[in-house]
Order: sequence, then structure tokens, then C-alpha cells
Amino acid sequence: MSRINSHQKFVFVADDDEDDRLLFLDAVTDLDMPIAVKLAEDGQQLLDELNTALIQLPEIIFLDINMPGKNGFDCLKEIRTAQKNFHDVRVVMLSTSSSPLNIDLSYQLGADFYAIKPGSFEDLKNLLRKIFEIDWINFKKDEKKFLLA
Repeated sequence: MSRINSHQKFVFVADDDEDDRLLFLDAVTDLDMPIAVKLAEDGQQLLDELNTALIQLPEIIFLDINMPGKNGFDCLKEIRTAQKNFHDVRVVMLSTSSSPLNIDLSYQLGADFYAIKPGSFEDLKNLLRKIFEIDWINFKKDEKKFLLA
């Protein structure tokens, strides 16, 4: 990944599926927004990168749930209880699972949103556009609006 400009949003994606990571990257590129993306192959790689970040933390972390080693729930729990201040980092669970149990657990553990991975490239772009256009400064977490469609 190239150097991150101060006017760019910086997001991190943790997903064990290489195709999903590349699709995410392609969708962000197509949106033509000032967004830098860093990719992690699993939860442990994400946590290692976050814990060694010296300059800039991501604004948003997109977390898959089902990953080997540290899954998305384990990562979310560590991010929300970390010694390092990740309070301002937003977390979006991005998963194929539509299980109400997974959605509820994500909310309880401190995710900001839960989104089911869209079935088409256009739908993924629309979802990401919607997330990137959120006014995070005035954002208030709302259980009724937690699941993004």
C-alpha cells in the first residue's frame, strides 16, 4: 500500500478470502474516493498491524466473522478492550452470515454496523459508498439501524 495522505480516509479490511479482499479493493477503486485500503488475511494479522501502528490508525475496520485463528468476534473484542486507544476506530462487521445471533453479538461487542456481504459488485459499491458517506462525527450507534441493507 502506498503512503496515506492526510486528506485520505484510511480503512482496514480483514478477510481470509482473497477474492473478497480483492473485490473490496476493486469496489473502493471504482468509487473514486480518497480512500486508502490496507488488507489483512486474518484476524491476527489485523491485530498485529493495529498494535504496531505508530502514525495513523484506520478510520474504519471491516471485519469478516469466519476467519481461521482469530475470528472477527475475537478481533472485535480485543479492539474494544485494548490498552491502546482504538475508541475512535469504527468497526463494520462484513459477513456472509445473516444470523440474528451473529448480528446481536456484534452489537454487544461494540461494532458500529453489521453488513451482509452483497451478492453483486454494484451492491458492494453502493454499500461502501453509504458507509464512507456517514457523518462519523455526529454518529450515534442505534440498534434499529445497526444492520445495513
